[in-house]
Amino acid sequence: MTTPTASAAGRRQSWISILSIPLFALTLWTYGGAVQAAEPGKDAAAAGLPRILVLATGGTIAGQADPRATGAYKSGQITGEQLMASVPGLDKLAKINAEQISSIGSQDMNDKVWFALARRIQDAFDKNEADGIIITHGTDTLEETAFFLDNVVRGDKPVVIVGSMRPATAVSADGPGNLYEAVQVAADPRARGRGVMAVLNDKIQGARSVTKTNTTSIETFGSPNDGPIGYVDTAGGIRFMTQGAGFKRATYRLPAGEQLPRVAIVYSHANMDAVPIEDAISHGAKGIVLAGVGDGNTSKSALDALEAAAKKGIIVVRSTRVRSGFVTRNVEVDDDKNGFVVSEDLNPQKARVLTQLLIAGGVTAPAELQKAFTATW
Repeated sequence: MTTPTASAAGRRQSWISILSIPLFALTLWTYGGAVQAAEPGKDAAAAGLPRILVLATGGTIAGQADPRATGAYKSGQITGEQLMASVPGLDKLAKINAEQISSIGSQDMNDKVWFALARRIQDAFDKNEADGIIITHGTDTLEETAFFLDNVVRGDKPVVIVGSMRPATAVSADGPGNLYEAVQVAADPRARGRGVMAVLNDKIQGARSVTKTNTTSIETFGSPNDGPIGYVDTAGGIRFMTQGAGFKRATYRLPAGEQLPRVAIVYSHANMDAVPIEDAISHGAKGIVLAGVGDGNTSKSALDALEAAAKKGIIVVRSTRVRSGFVTRNVEVDDDKNGFVVSEDLNPQKARVLTQLLIAGGVTAPAELQKAFTATW
């Protein structure tokens, strides 16, 4: 894994021209036909084009084929600079600078990389180095990274996270189109004030709602409760379905160090007992998120264990393993009596992220925690 760094000395700075397309990209990727070196375009800076900073983390979008099986690949093998150079026409949209934050599959995404991303983005905005940010990322935990950054990055400049379901070496790789559209969105003035957005497969999704819905299909990312906030394509441009003004977004300070408090997700199922909850507590969990059945419910023995945990000062948040819908207070479970918090629309993985940030910020009273979960509603 590449060690994340926010230092100027450690950053790779390279303003990209389409003339620098590497040989492997010419043979691996096409976008709308065979890739050809473009005619030298008008200088981006002179043309007043927006400045886009690309922060690469690895993932399938940077993957290359592996001989172990048909369709197999290794994540994070191609740099962000190479990725952006392989997509024709980006120099007409923006002036692009690429930096490598990590080179990992998103199943290995961690607090250290999250903190490096958050600090680099905030530094770039505070110093006016960029008009928009793009993060290249694996799809498995893309929604969690998007939600984390949405809660800690201050400002109204666009942050777009993008990935692909097929690696760079695949037939009909979806990475080039997704990257092109991510730049379109990040460079569009109408993208300001919308928080972190995920752009994949011609759709723009908000960080709070977006989730992965299929293991392998390129049509995997959706927002079950809200729907997309917009659509984008290379021919028709961008169509936002909601207004950016008035968007509510709370932001939290990053805690000291590079690690968030330990919060466990416990998955509910038939014939569930208290063992997973007791195990989480024994390993030092400061919070427990229940991926409950239905409206965030679980067995009596598990609920009893969660109530006992709450009485010990461990934060308990009820979410649901069901793909869509809200978890509501005091309907099937007496949340007021038990000292529980409900996740509202947040799925378990996002409820975990918010719980970590709140605990790190010293918010531990159930009533105050509940306000944070419902703040945007």
